[in-house]
Amino acid sequence: MPQKILIDCDPGIDDAIAILMAHGSPAVDIVAITTVAGNQTLEKVTLNARRIATLAGIHDVPIAAGCDRPLIREQILAANVHGETGLDGPAFFEPTVELADIHAVDLIIESVLAAPGELTLVPIGPLTNIAVAMRREPRIVEAVREVVLMGGSYTRGNTTAAAEFNILVDPEAAAAVFSGSWTVTMVGLDLTEQARTNAEVVARIDALGTPVSRFVLDLLGHYDSNVRKIGSAPTAAIHDACAIARVIDPTLMTERNAYVEVETRSLLTYGMTVTDFKCRDHPANTSVPTTLDAPRFWDLMVDSLDRAGQSTVG
Repeated sequence: MPQKILIDCDPGIDDAIAILMAHGSPAVDIVAITTVAGNQTLEKVTLNARRIATLAGIHDVPIAAGCDRPLIREQILAANVHGETGLDGPAFFEPTVELADIHAVDLIIESVLAAPGELTLVPIGPLTNIAVAMRREPRIVEAVREVVLMGGSYTRGNTTAAAEFNILVDPEAAAAVFSGSWTVTMVGLDLTEQARTNAEVVARIDALGTPVSRFVLDLLGHYDSNVRKIGSAPTAAIHDACAIARVIDPTLMTERNAYVEVETRSLLTYGMTVTDFKCRDHPANTSVPTTLDAPRFWDLMVDSLDRAGQSTVG
């Protein structure tokens, strides 16, 4: 049976690719898509989620908008990477997929409690919605199958020297999620940086010849260009898709148990996911993927995008 997942996201270029990957995989069943402010404002990322769903023919999955700002800190966005729309690159048509008449936090709670022990939360944006859902309905912590999130790092950040973007956007929310008594997997930068695009991957996606593949190529062109402009790397890493891949096929990654805590007090390391693999003072609370089988990851990606392209519009 496909694994039931709820994708909490802030689309975002790599979020878009992650959603399409999940849609195209027979190994997962998307129960809901929820949005949170992150890569762009809530209004923009929610519109983007509807656009992606319309393109891919995702008509039977509720999409709900969530929190429009972090719990405490001042809002930060990632327009320098994802553009003013959050999905700069492709030309868009008006979405036909509508929003569900429910707040994302309530949809998360309802979805988890409707299938105790069956639903995996896959947050690939800031963790505000998840933290608020935990506070509003603590029972979800015991009812969730697991949490597989994209965020953090055990070595260094990508937005500050210490902090990865998704965690830095709302460190207090992230601290709550990591402190919960549920099973957490942190798919962080040390893993996702191993999923960088290359000419061979781009050619394989191009060869699919579908609206989805053309959309992804347009996204990657913009993504790679912006990554080069800010001088971080020659090509982009498809961070968020790695969390989806972890749910689809955990054997793609090797993992280590660790104690992870989010720094919320220090000016220099605010948002850092402090990771102790030796678990000196606390028992392990997180599984941390460290290495990726990149060839198999790209095989999975291309196959999923091919399947996703069979039900598209345009």
